[in-house]
Amino acid sequence: MVKSKGYNNRTRSLFRKSARKRGLRSLRYLLEPIEVNQKVDILLNSSIQNGRPHRRYNGTSGTVLKKQGQSYVISVKAGRMDKIIISRPEHLRISKQQN
Repeated sequence: MVKSKGYNNRTRSLFRKSARKRGLRSLRYLLEPIEVNQKVDILLNSSIQNGRPHRRYNGTSGTVLKKQGQSYVISVKAGRMDKIIISRPEHLRISKQQN
């Protein structure tokens, strides 16, 4: 049988939380407004699976293009290309570096 190469393939240590960080985050990330053309960092929250972008974008930063329902459309530079990513706010953080 061929080994599965699913969406969460090889993420056991990547998405593991320490014992003190388990559970849900505080609700501050939902109350903090994210504006269009604002820089955000993509930090995947492993306790929430809905609206999570692919693991290759964990730790990258991009610019918010628009809001789409509850989610945000983000432009991320991947090599020489610009990728469009749709992510929910629980996986986003407003970037501290505003260039």
